[in-house]
Amino acid sequence: MALQGINLPLAFTGQESIWQKVFKGFNLSNSDLSDFFGGPAFLAWARMANLHGWGGPLPQSWLDQQLVLQKVILSRMIELGMTPVLPSFSGNVPAALKKIFPSANITRLGDWNTVNGDRRWCCTFLLDASDPLFVQIGEAFIKQQIKEYGDITEIYSCDTFNENLPPTNDPKYISQLGAAVYKAMSKGNKDAVWLMQGWLFSSDSAFWHPAQMRALLHSVPFGKMIVLDLFAEVKPIWKKSSQFYGTPYIWCMLHNFGGNIEMYGILDAVSTGPVDARISQNSTMVGVGMCMEGIEQNPVVYELMSEMAFRSERVQLKEWLKSYSRRRYGKEIHQMEAAWEILYRTIYNCTDGIADHNKDYIVEFPDWDPSWDSGSNMSKRNTQHHLRQETTFRFSFAETNSVLPQPHLWYSTEEVIHALQLFIDAGSSLAGSLTYRYDLVDLTRQVLSKLANQVYLDSLTAFKHKNAKALSSASEKFAELIMDIDMLLASDDNFLLGTWLESAKKLATTPSEMRQYEWNARTQVTMWYDNTKNNQSKLHDYANKFWSGLLEGYYLPRASTYFRCLLKSLNANQNFKLEEWRTEWISYSNKWQSGAELYPVKAQGHALTISKALFKKYFN
Repeated sequence: MALQGINLPLAFTGQESIWQKVFKGFNLSNSDLSDFFGGPAFLAWARMANLHGWGGPLPQSWLDQQLVLQKVILSRMIELGMTPVLPSFSGNVPAALKKIFPSANITRLGDWNTVNGDRRWCCTFLLDASDPLFVQIGEAFIKQQIKEYGDITEIYSCDTFNENLPPTNDPKYISQLGAAVYKAMSKGNKDAVWLMQGWLFSSDSAFWHPAQMRALLHSVPFGKMIVLDLFAEVKPIWKKSSQFYGTPYIWCMLHNFGGNIEMYGILDAVSTGPVDARISQNSTMVGVGMCMEGIEQNPVVYELMSEMAFRSERVQLKEWLKSYSRRRYGKEIHQMEAAWEILYRTIYNCTDGIADHNKDYIVEFPDWDPSWDSGSNMSKRNTQHHLRQETTFRFSFAETNSVLPQPHLWYSTEEVIHALQLFIDAGSSLAGSLTYRYDLVDLTRQVLSKLANQVYLDSLTAFKHKNAKALSSASEKFAELIMDIDMLLASDDNFLLGTWLESAKKLATTPSEMRQYEWNARTQVTMWYDNTKNNQSKLHDYANKFWSGLLEGYYLPRASTYFRCLLKSLNANQNFKLEEWRTEWISYSNKWQSGAELYPVKAQGHALTISKALFKKYFN
C-alpha cells in the first residue's frame, strides 16, 4: 500500500476483542456475545449490522490472536507514515443489551437479503443514537482502543445506516442522530474526525433526498467529517449533491463486489473522474481512494487507479496501456499491445451504468423454472417465431415474464476472442512470465465462461422444444466446459480453492476451530445461511469464485443435478420440478460446506499449452 501511495488505510482487525472488553463494562458476559459476533468469514457484515452470529461463535483464541495481529498491523502502518482509520460505534449492539437496559431505545432491524427471513441470523439490533447509552458506549469504545493502541489517529469510520434506514426521514431527527454519533467519537478523542461511506446515498436514494443528506452531513462541525464517494466511477454522488453540500470527500472506486473473479472495469472513468472532480467549481474533494469488496483481480484497474493520486491531468489511455504492457511483461510485444487495445474498448469499457457482479451461469447458477408460463403475454405469432430458432436462439426473458437474471454482457465476445488469440500468439516470448500466465488464464477463463452462458441458454431452447437429445447434448457440453475451465485454473497458483481453505485452517488452534474455520471459508464462497427451499438467502453465490476445485467439486455437481431434473421432467412430459431441484441442491450445498476434502495448493499443468488446446477445441 505504501508503494502505491496509500496513506489512509482502514484498520478494522481485532475490533471484536475491543468490543468484548467494552461490553464487559456494561455487564455483558462472553456468552452474551456468542450470538453477536459473526464468524471469521462474515465479520464484515456482522460489523455493519447486516447479520449477527452467523458462522460463530468466535473462539477466545481468535479474539486474542486478532488483537495481537492488529497491533502489528498498526505498528507497520505508522512506521510507513500512514494514518490508520479505526472503527467507532454505529449503534450495532448484542441482543442481550436489551435485557440489561430494558428502557434503552433498541430496535430490531428487518430481514437483510433473505427470502422469508431466517431471523436467527439476519435480524440485528440497533441502539438509537438519541439514547444516552449510545454516547456512553461509543466513548468507551474509543477510549479502549486508545488504551490498547495508544493515541495513534484522529480518523474514525462509522456507518450508521448501511443498507438500513433511519426510523424517520425528519431532517431534524437525522441531524440529531448524526450529532450523537460524532459526540460519542469526540468524547473519546477530542480531535476525532468522522469518516463516513457515501454508499447509503446510492443504495437508498429514494430516502436520501437533499434535505436528509444535508441534515446528516451538516450534523457535525465543518472539517470533522469526510465522506467516501464510494462508487464514484459509476454513480458519483458529488455531482448531484453540490459537492456533498460543502463537506470534504474522497473520490473512490468501488469496482468489485463479492470478490468475484470477472474481468471488468471502466478505465475511462478511472482515468478522468478524479481529475474532473478535483478541478470542478467549488470542489471539496480531498483525495482519491479504493473501496473494493475484494482485490487480487483485474490488476490493470488497480494499477491505474493508484496512479490517479499523483496525476493532475487526464490519462491518455492508449499510450498508458502500451507502457503498462511493457512494465507488466518485462518487454515490448506488439501482439500484447494490440490485445490490450482490444480489451480497453471491450471488457474495460463498461459504460452501461451497471456495476458488474459476476452472474455467469457456472458460478451463479439460475434458480429458475424454465417451463413455459401459461400466463405469458406472448402472442401465438411471437411464440411460433421463437420456436423456429435454432440452437443459437436466445430467449427474450422479458417477453416470457421470467425473473431469470441475465449475465451482464457489455462487449463483443468476438473481439475478445481475437484478443485471446493475440495473447496465445505471444506465448512463445512470454511463457516464463508469471504475470503473462495469470492474464492468459484469466482471459481464457473469461472467454469460456461467456460461451458457457450460451450453452446454458441452448439447453433451455432444447427444453422448450421438448428435444431431449439436444438437451442432453447441451448439458454435456456445459459440464465439459466446467471441467475444462477447472483444468485451466489449476495451472496457476492464483486460482486455487485449496489456498483459500488451507489459509483458513492454519489459523486454528484446535481441531474444532479448524472445522469451524474451514466451514466459514467454504460457506462464504457458496451459499449463505442454512437454507431450505422455502427460506433462502438472496446471497447464495454472492462471493462466487472461479477457482480450480470449486468448479469441479461444487459447481459441476450442482449444474448436473439441475440438468438431470430438467431431462427427467422432459421425459415425463411434465413441468420442471423446481422444488425438487431446490431441495436436492441445497442439501448438497450444506453437505459440501461441512466437508473436509483436500484440494491442491500448488499449480498443475502448463497454462499456455492448456489455453492453446482449449482455444482450438472451442474456437477453431
